Parts: sequence; C-alpha cells; structure tokens
Amino acid sequence: MGNGNRGNTMIIKNGLVFTPEGKFEKKDLYVEGEYVAKETTDNKEVEAEGCYVIPGLVDIHFHGCVRHDMCDGTEESIQALADYEAANGVLAICPATMTIPEEELFQAMKAAKEHKNGKGADLVGINMEGPFINKEKKGAQKEEDIKLADIELFHKLQEAAGGLIKLVDLAPETEGAMDFIDQVKDEVHVSIAHTMADYDTASEAIRKGADHITHLYNAMPPLNHREPGVIGAARDSDCYVELICDGVHIHPSCVRATFEMFTDKRIVLISDSMMATGMEDGQYELGGQPVTVVGNLATLTEGGAIAGSATNLMDCMRTVVKEMHIPFESAIQCATLNPAKSIGIDDKYGSLEEGKYANAVVLDKDLNIVSIIQKGQVK
Repeated sequence: MGNGNRGNTMIIKNGLVFTPEGKFEKKDLYVEGEYVAKETTDNKEVEAEGCYVIPGLVDIHFHGCVRHDMCDGTEESIQALADYEAANGVLAICPATMTIPEEELFQAMKAAKEHKNGKGADLVGINMEGPFINKEKKGAQKEEDIKLADIELFHKLQEAAGGLIKLVDLAPETEGAMDFIDQVKDEVHVSIAHTMADYDTASEAIRKGADHITHLYNAMPPLNHREPGVIGAARDSDCYVELICDGVHIHPSCVRATFEMFTDKRIVLISDSMMATGMEDGQYELGGQPVTVVGNLATLTEGGAIAGSATNLMDCMRTVVKEMHIPFESAIQCATLNPAKSIGIDDKYGSLEEGKYANAVVLDKDLNIVSIIQKGQVK
C-alpha cells in the first residue's frame, strides 16, 4: 500500500452509497489514488449493484484477536491485529492497552510507535485503558498494577508512543484525577472509566475536559433514578459514549433505550474484543489473567467477571441492526464517523467524503462482506 498508488483510479458503480449526511443514495463512488474524489477519468470499475457501500469501520476500543493482544508489545501482534481487523472491514484501529506492569506498558507503546502502516488496518492511535482506574470497578483489570493518575508517567508513555495515545481512561473520583484532566485535556481525549463516580463528580470531570465515556454501563454504577451517576452525567453533556454491542455486555432493550437517550450522534460502537476473537472456544488471556471463552462470552477463569468480548466490530454492528433493531444508518454512523470524530481523525477516516481515504466496505443485503477497498485498493 503506502503511497505507491497515486495513479490508481476506480469507480465503485451502482451501489447504495452511505453519504456523509448519514443516508443511502444510489450513485457511483469515485476514487483517485488513495482518496475519494469528485470524479475520475479512469474506467476501472467495481460493480456494487444491489449492495451497500459503507465507510471502513473504525474501532477505538479493542484489545486483541486471533491469539494476539495489544499488550504483547510486539510488531507481530500489532500486525496480526491490523490484518484480522482489515479482513473484517475495520480499516482504522485504535487498540487499547490495559492495567499491566509499567515496563510492559512502555513496551506496548514503543511497539506501536515503531509500527508502519504498510498493510492491514491503519493503526491510528492507542486507547490507554488503565492503570488510572478505581480498584472497586477493576472488572478484568489487574488490581496490583492500578495506579493513581500520574501526569509525569502519562507524558513519558505518550513520548514512548510517539504521540499515538489518543484516549486516556481514568476514574475521576480517585486522588489527583481532576488535576490530571486539567493538565492533559488539550493534548489527549480523557475518558471516564472503571469508576465509582457519582453524578456530581462525573459532571465536574466533564466540565474540566473529559469528553468520552468508556464502555457505558460496564464498570460503573448503574443508572438509578435518585443517583444517575456517570450515565446521567454523560446524558446531560455532549460526551461521546462507547457501547459494546456483542449481545453479551448489554441487553438489547437497554441498547435501544441508549440510542433514544444519546442518539446516533454521540454513541460509539466498540467491540472491546480480546485475543479469542476469530478463534475457537477455549482458554485465553487478557491483561495477564486467564480467561475462558464459550461462544461470545469471555469471562475471567477466576471470579467470572466478563473479560472483554469475542466479537469484532463488524459483527457487533450486524448484531445491533439484525438483533437489536437499530436502524442500519444509525449503526453505521456509530461504527465509522463517531469513533473517528471522538479521537480526532475524522479529517481522513469515518466517511466517504471527497478528500478522505477511499476506505469502503461493500456489503450485500444480508450485510455480508462482498469486497473491501482500502485507500483505493481492492483487497
């Protein structure tokens, strides 16, 4: 891939193209080099009659797949993630690290910095999920590696990552967290995560600059009519909220209610997938802890806490549409443009707009992948 495709031009013909306005329109999509164009001179054609043409998906929160994990801290693992995701129509990835020992965290950051986007999905960022979380809501994260929010440590990690950290997660009620938000809000998106925060604390964190909520409903107090907590605070703000829609983490009724409460302008669909994704049932690992996977359900072998998902984002999007009855247009918006906007990469990713990368997935009427176009190349 790279920049060798400048001369590549094509027309994706007769498809139902998902427009930047969030609607389907029967039209041709023009590609010039790596980008979506207004028109093209060439006649190389990709036939999309009777198919949907949607932007490449953007997953900003997943840990691993095909027996590899972002926390492995190796080029081999990052490339395995990139290849698997691209083959499933996810063309931009911002994988998540976890609460792991400091030296391992640095190693993961360095590996990401050194990765070149030569093939597979583009590594567009890192989601630093932990270690600045609350022990009481650690979920599948390792307690002994949890730390208080540390500005100096964050800056060192960001340097090791070459500026790739796009999201840093924290529990705003923990000591020093508010000060941390104050200090870093202009250089990274701050996400409220793994937290016991009440409504007022979460609201204050958002006022200070947190603009994102990690896997809404999971690892936080529930929405209670007298204590609305993080969920209520998020509802009363304009934060982006992540939603895991693998059919395990959140009941379909709750997903539908969330779409009414937050709308498809603010929901970001994520997979939160771990290394068993794309593999058979069995024993795996997440953040250094043993995990048992049966079907879509991944749980810590000890204690039974849900440990990420075993589903990729394309499958999550299908589940949202087919089983949870969310409009297809809304689901696409939440798996493409919203995640791109939420980490500030929507200048190049997230919609089939002129001048953005020609990253498109052609789906049949049953939402199976027919073809994948990445930066103007048919994969």
